[in-house]
Order: sequence, then structure tokens, then C-alpha cells
Amino acid sequence: MVGAALSGVLLLAACRGGEGVAGGDSGGSGASGTSAAVKTSAALLSIEPKDGAQDVAPGAVKVSVASGKLTEVTVTDKDGKPVDGAIASGGLTWTPAAGGLSVGSTYRVNAKAADADGVATTATSAFTTLTPKKTATVEDNVVTGRNFGVGMIISVHFGVKVKNKKDAEKAIAVEASDGTEVKGHWFENDTRLDLRPAEYWKPGTTVKVHLRTKSVELAPGVYGATQRDEHFTIARSRISEVDARTHQMVVKEDGKPQQTIPIVAGTNDNPSWNGTMVISTMSRMEKMTSEGQTNLVGEGYEAVEPHAMRLTNSGTYLHGNPQAVGKAGHANISHGCIGMVDTLEGDENSPAGKVYAASLIGDVVIIRNSIKKEPLDPANGLSGWTMPWAQW
Repeated sequence: MVGAALSGVLLLAACRGGEGVAGGDSGGSGASGTSAAVKTSAALLSIEPKDGAQDVAPGAVKVSVASGKLTEVTVTDKDGKPVDGAIASGGLTWTPAAGGLSVGSTYRVNAKAADADGVATTATSAFTTLTPKKTATVEDNVVTGRNFGVGMIISVHFGVKVKNKKDAEKAIAVEASDGTEVKGHWFENDTRLDLRPAEYWKPGTTVKVHLRTKSVELAPGVYGATQRDEHFTIARSRISEVDARTHQMVVKEDGKPQQTIPIVAGTNDNPSWNGTMVISTMSRMEKMTSEGQTNLVGEGYEAVEPHAMRLTNSGTYLHGNPQAVGKAGHANISHGCIGMVDTLEGDENSPAGKVYAASLIGDVVIIRNSIKKEPLDPANGLSGWTMPWAQW
């Protein structure tokens, strides 16, 4: 029997009118009332999985045709809701969109095709997808409706080492209103995917993020559990350029210098990173410790600092520093952070307070002329701009 020989692939051809699958006919009848012979389509439809299949992986669904072309494919769930998908390969195949099918659900496929003579054939199949034993909730750093700076990098955390990276990438779609191309790069042992354009975003760009990881097998036996749409807007361009040698920070908005602020950077024993960094979080008051800081020289520390803007995961901040009074613009005294004059409680009218009030997550901070030789890891915070686009 043909169906059994194809190991679970349902293969159907158009047959005569008295059987279960419809086919093309010659149309019309003779004077005697006898119907003309029904034409058999040369098109052979194949639906994977076979009718009645259970525990089907959501990505294992495919409709194809030989000796013909697909004309229509509809896949619906038990409530009649259609599944997104597309006919491709010149009309030879249909596959669902990433995340289109859910786990633990029942679906029905109705497919139509025609041969070179236009003779039609149809096929149907019903199946049930598997119920995963393990799921992973996928999170990112986007707050929908928020304004972000031009250096914003979308950072997606999967909570599991992703084995099926191509499927995971297809499940994360980023659309820019100006058509800007966005690409992803894997970090942290393939548990994190950062996405950015080749150059900073253009101010005013609206960005949409579609997380379609639900029912995508991220690792063997582990399926995504997130189905969410997000959007944000790129605000004005604000780029702060820190010179650790001159102890000054020049703030530029939309490419024009706005102000120069005296700063303190890391000491020779604990120098600041060089490179392009991005504000990833902001906190009115932030507890800072030496935990996580690499190659710390001297005793550990713990302090609560005002107007804190995080630049790296390893503990670099742009923040208010009461100890910078009398030192900013003249010396480097920190453990690697960039400090501005402020009070212990944080004065809104201090240099640090004003910078904090004018800043956004996604704003760019570039540090130069630090004596630190070790290169900044692109995975250390949202520092992906340090990696050339050709390697991204």
C-alpha cells in the first residue's frame, strides 16, 4: 500500500467521483444523461504528518506536491483559527510561519493542487501536536512604548543553551519603520541573542519586536513559551564621549556638542574600559560592590551611589560621585566607573543629576584614552557596537 511505504507521509492523488478525494472532471454530460469520465490529476499531494498522527513536533508540518503546484493550503486549529504559513519553492511546498503552530493542540490541513492541465486534487489531514515536558520563558530588555537611545541593542535571553539556533532566530523578528536591516549575534554560550543594525538607529525610528518562541524547540525536548509583540521608538541621538586622560566628557545631541562635563575615571590600578558602551539600566540610587569586577586591585568595596547609569555587566557605571568634588577634571580616582560631581543623596541640579535626567536607556557612552589594554567584550553589557558588522 502506497501510504504505508512512505513512513508517515500521507500521499493522495485525485480519484474518481465516487471515492473520498475530489478530482477534476471533464464537465458537462451527454444527451443520454451518462456523465463523462472523471479526469485524474497527475498532481500528487503529500501532507506531513499523516492523518491521525499524535505527538507531532510543531515544526514538522509540511505540505508538498509532485507533478503539479499547490493552489491553496489552509491549516486551522480546533477553533477554526487559521495558521500563518506560505507557499514557496515555486508552488511546490507550504510550511507554517515560525511559532505558527502551538504545542498540545489539534490541527486540520486542507490542501489543493493542480497539474499542468489544471486538473485539481485535494487532500486533508488532522493531527495533534506534542505536549512538551520542559519549556523556557524567553525574556528581553524591551519595554513596549518606551523611548530608547540610538545605541539600543535588543538583548534576548532564552534561559537555556539554544541548540536549534536557526529556528530560534526565525522566531525573533525585528521590524524598523525605515527598513533598517537588523541582525543578531549569539553570546553567553548560546543563551543570549543580541540584535542591532549596522549603525546607530536613526532618531524617530519605530521598532517592532515579535517574539514567537512559543512551540519552537530551542533545545532537545525544551520548547519556548513566549508569544509577545513589543514596540519602541528611537529618540534623539545622545552620545557622550569620555576622555580618561583629560578627565572630560563631551555630550553631543544629534551630532552637536551640547556640554563638556568634568569627570573622574578609573585609577591606573583599576582603569576604565575603553570602547563603545550603552546605558542598559538607570537607577536613582544604586548599591555598587566589587563583586563581578575583573582584575580588581586593592580591597573590595561597597557603596550606594546616586544617579547611576549602568554601562557593563562587570560593574562599570556613569554615575554621581560625591568624592569627585575637587577631583573631577583633574584626576582619576574610581575603580573603573565614570564619576561626575554629586552629593551623597543625589542633587538633581548637580552635573550628575542633570545628565541622569537627560539620559535614556540606549544612549551611547564612548570611553577613550584609558590605560586599560584588555579589550571590552561585546557581551559585557550592551557593548555589541565594539564588534565590527562583518563579524556580527
